[in-house]
Amino acid sequence: MTLVTTAEPRQRSQTPFALRELLRALRDASAALWRAVARRLDAPLAAVARWARIVTVLGWIVVASAAVSFVLAFVLGWAEFAFIGFVLAAGMLAACAYLFGRATYRVDVELNPRRVTAGDRAMGRMSVANTGQRPVLPTRMELPVGEGVAEFVVPRLVAGAVDESLFAIPTQRRAVIVAGPAVSVRGDQLGLVRRATRWTDRVELFVHPRTTRIAATARGLVRDLEGQTTKAITDSDLAFHALRSYEPGDDIRNVHWRSSARTGQLMVRQYQETRRSQLLLMMSADRRLYLSGDEFELAVSALASIAVEVISEESELDVVWEDARLRDRTPMALLDDTCRIEQVDSRYETLRDFARATGARLAAPSLVIAVVGSAASHRELHGLSALYPADTPVIVVRAAVEGEPGIRRAGNAVVATITRLPELAPLLQRAGR
Repeated sequence: MTLVTTAEPRQRSQTPFALRELLRALRDASAALWRAVARRLDAPLAAVARWARIVTVLGWIVVASAAVSFVLAFVLGWAEFAFIGFVLAAGMLAACAYLFGRATYRVDVELNPRRVTAGDRAMGRMSVANTGQRPVLPTRMELPVGEGVAEFVVPRLVAGAVDESLFAIPTQRRAVIVAGPAVSVRGDQLGLVRRATRWTDRVELFVHPRTTRIAATARGLVRDLEGQTTKAITDSDLAFHALRSYEPGDDIRNVHWRSSARTGQLMVRQYQETRRSQLLLMMSADRRLYLSGDEFELAVSALASIAVEVISEESELDVVWEDARLRDRTPMALLDDTCRIEQVDSRYETLRDFARATGARLAAPSLVIAVVGSAASHRELHGLSALYPADTPVIVVRAAVEGEPGIRRAGNAVVATITRLPELAPLLQRAGR
């Protein structure tokens, strides 16, 4: 008889598990304590940071110099350093006296008009009113306008008084010029401290590119009801093409009974496939394609001129560049978006890659117009034209300020080179024939 014994399983120690749980609890408790302390310190730290920003770089230099002077006076025992320290400290205290005081202003900034064409005159007006019950001491107002800052001295205003200031806005080049926010500045004459109070939001001024009137061409720049015919043959459409013999499977509704009676065999109609005009207008803002800033501005003006004409004719349109698709509901919305077009670094190896990426999610076009710079090579333009079917016309508008205007071909594309904006309309008419 065999005796079988069963060993009892060894019980694992619970000490490691308890230590892990203890460490986890300590970690969670310390994190909760730190969050509670941080919440308590948020307001004081924010106040310290706010007051620290009031002291300018020059002010911090003065504070550091005063501290160093006092240390040197204590270590070396030189009274001269102590005198310098007291003078610098007294200067900082005197500067801080300029920070006190409360302004009761209502500030309004208006731009008239809000949209102008490059080169037109644009004016702005800033009005400052004292809405309080007491007079307000003179102060200085700063108004950022574009890349510059306009400064205005607001005189002492009694209760209810209003001070108005006019300023001109440079509009030589296409841009979105931001005016504001208007801030009042309190501080000393030496620039040791500076307290700025914001009074307004930002106001945008759209400087539109120059445009020219373009007569609509016959290849999709005008509105059409039946669409442009293509070379594709179909059994059902609007543009009649020819008759052919009946084949099994043809729709009996396409049988031309008069011709069938005359020839003695069934004849069916054939049609040329038509499509509604769908213009794809694209512009590459790749920096390498443009030799100068003037050339780039000419390209943007050409893009805007074509798009405005197509929108006015109520044709279907897609306008794209590297960073965005432009709004095409109204000419004004599109011109606003063209103000934001800027040159970008190379993102695609070729124009073909750019066109493929930007047009991937758009409707199939019946006409393609691409706007490029003079540095675009013939090979790139040829590759761009090969991206589209043979029945889709491709027109390339090439901006070349230093070139010669004219028409040439690059593969299936017609290349119209312009050196000035007025040349765009006649060259597009020639390219659309």
